[in-house]
Amino acid sequence: MDCLQNLEKELELLKVEYAKFSGGNKTAGTRARKHLQNIKKIAQELRTSIRSSKKEEST
Repeated sequence: MDCLQNLEKELELLKVEYAKFSGGNKTAGTRARKHLQNIKKIAQELRTSIRSSKKEEST
């Protein structure tokens, strides 16, 4: 459940930075990309966790 909470937090931060970027703040675009990279990392960890849990159930 910790991964989902981290994912939600990063998504909220992304929304804030993307809104700033859309308003014309160019440096907010860099921060938004950083949050997207963190989201990608967390999502991959979650996928790995789900896959390993699924394998454990089938054995």
